[in-house]
Amino acid sequence: MKLAIVYGGRSGEHEVSCKSAHSILAHLDRGRYDVTEVLIGRDGAWHVDGLPVGMGDALRTLGRADVVFPALHGPYGEDGTVQSLLELAGVPYVGSGVLASATGMDKEFTKKILAADGLRVADGAVLRPGTDELSPADRDRLGLPVFVKPARAGSSIGVTRVDDWAALPAALDAARACDGKVLVEAGVTGREVDVAVLQFPDGSLRAGPPLEIRVTDGHGFFDYDAKYTAGEVVFDIPARLDAAVTSRLQELAIQAFTALDCRGLLRVDFFLPADGGEPVLNEVNTFPGFTSASQYPRMWQAAGMSYPELLDTLIATALASAARHLTALSRR
Repeated sequence: MKLAIVYGGRSGEHEVSCKSAHSILAHLDRGRYDVTEVLIGRDGAWHVDGLPVGMGDALRTLGRADVVFPALHGPYGEDGTVQSLLELAGVPYVGSGVLASATGMDKEFTKKILAADGLRVADGAVLRPGTDELSPADRDRLGLPVFVKPARAGSSIGVTRVDDWAALPAALDAARACDGKVLVEAGVTGREVDVAVLQFPDGSLRAGPPLEIRVTDGHGFFDYDAKYTAGEVVFDIPARLDAAVTSRLQELAIQAFTALDCRGLLRVDFFLPADGGEPVLNEVNTFPGFTSASQYPRMWQAAGMSYPELLDTLIATALASAARHLTALSRR
């Protein structure tokens, strides 16, 4: 099977994408796949198997693949831009389509869709470009601490915990270095638990065992440094939860997958409030980190699915989804 891996990209997560891609490449069955590497440089330049090429040549290469694996994180890759190119090229690809990718990348619209579907999300306020103040009413409503986040960025880049309103301007500056639109969200006290959702070739969905994130004392939350520095975080897989709580989290994760019209895979991040109330859905990730140490592959490994088996499933699901789409079009 001709498989093209696209990675790199122009976002601040370029390095993370390269690490994910290198891990994918290391775990693919080379007897099963004829692999072409397509690297997008930080400057937007395209490279095929190490050689610089124009975008047109790169797209023709992708169009000749049986399936494309976009191992991209953040803007200009995970947000529907590359997915739209692959749709135009008419080639099957791993992961969510254009709309789900774009929506999942934008925290404002992710929360609106999930809340409309009945899922509990953290209270927050959106500050659009040109707005640098949080109204007194919003400050009273949100309380402290709050988390200031770029609306369209991942890996916790540009995220700041604010415990004093005097620190808000600096937090907004850090977030706006990544995106002009910023979310200010109420902090949720509780345990941080992730759930992986995987779609199989027959269209069925399965949620993996929950993973609890515990950061070391030097970090107030699961920030970029904690995510990518060895020894800064501990993952408990499966999380030590009651069976009823585990079942509820898995049910909510699949509900989020369906509400956002995702495809292939999704990681859903929750907070379990200290008061024992309904889980709060914090964020979603339509293409989570894919190094062998990342949460998503590790959750499936804990469920008994090896990394190569996970890759095979994602690729088979992409091909089956494309075939179902073509069949549906032929019936119109």
